[in-house]
Amino acid sequence: MPTNGKFLYSAFYTFTNQDLIALFNNLGLKTKVERGNRVFPASDKSSDVIRALEKHLKNNNVKVLTGEADEIIAENRKVTAVRVKDGRLLPCHSVIVATGGMSYPSTGSTGDGYRFAKALGHTIISPRPSLVPLETVESWPREAQGLSLRNVSITVLDEDSKKIYEDFGEMVFTHYGVSGPVILSASSYMRKMQAGKYRIKIDLKPALTLEQLDARVQRDFLKYARRHFSNSLDDLLPKKLIPVIIKLSGIPHDKPVNQITKKERLTIVSLLKGLELNIKGFRPIEEAIITSGGVSVKEIDPGTMESRLVKGLFFAGEVIDVDAYTGGFNLQIAFSTGYLAGLNC
Repeated sequence: MPTNGKFLYSAFYTFTNQDLIALFNNLGLKTKVERGNRVFPASDKSSDVIRALEKHLKNNNVKVLTGEADEIIAENRKVTAVRVKDGRLLPCHSVIVATGGMSYPSTGSTGDGYRFAKALGHTIISPRPSLVPLETVESWPREAQGLSLRNVSITVLDEDSKKIYEDFGEMVFTHYGVSGPVILSASSYMRKMQAGKYRIKIDLKPALTLEQLDARVQRDFLKYARRHFSNSLDDLLPKKLIPVIIKLSGIPHDKPVNQITKKERLTIVSLLKGLELNIKGFRPIEEAIITSGGVSVKEIDPGTMESRLVKGLFFAGEVIDVDAYTGGFNLQIAFSTGYLAGLNC
């Protein structure tokens, strides 16, 4: 758990992942477990999740009021009402701020929750993107734009060449750099992003050792001995990546394969086992899957999710300064903290 994991112990204990699965199953939503123990609707339709929750509201006679909240009103450090932008005043003794962060603003996550909390005296840890694509210093990913690679491994190194993360799976090249599941996960470990601080090494052939890959390249070169270098890599690489590897190798594209030296061949092998990219920065927070940062956990009671500053003020989900890796963990945070806040408000 990257950020403030201990704060979530009570929430996870009160409403576990198994509790969540059971809830959905009881509401008629069938689930399935995929690689990495990730749980999805059996239908692969997020709309089925929404319908199940709407059914739960209806079954429990929950009255739903709609409108855009503008202000949470508190008197003598106690919540008394919510003001809506159309001018209505909704009296209440408690309110749960579950507005999300600043990612995906089209869903309504525009950062309003931070404004509400700050106006009532809460400290906001500066929001930043997490689980987000990465921009690279190098421009060559643009040449491979749209290329998705499966079964590659990546290693993230800091400025001291210290390994901070490694993963195996799928990634994609884009016009700005790199994205895809392993890249999004890697971004969570880049806690103090600045240009030049991090670099990624991509192993395009993780199933082979250097020696095994060298032997494979030698076989291909023997097979295509009479071809030019640019026409000898079709069995080894996707077409979009071939010009990139040729350019990075420094070997003339029209050099006959039977004239490539051992040193040049080993350069190619090293590239395939350690294709390096320097990270310039994150993509904008609007493109991030989640927001890191938010309402300081020091000002929230972890056993109830209630504010320590204002009675009747509760927080749940991404608006709090908690975030996790990809794989459904952030959704579980939202459900567990929401459940705990609901029990106590």
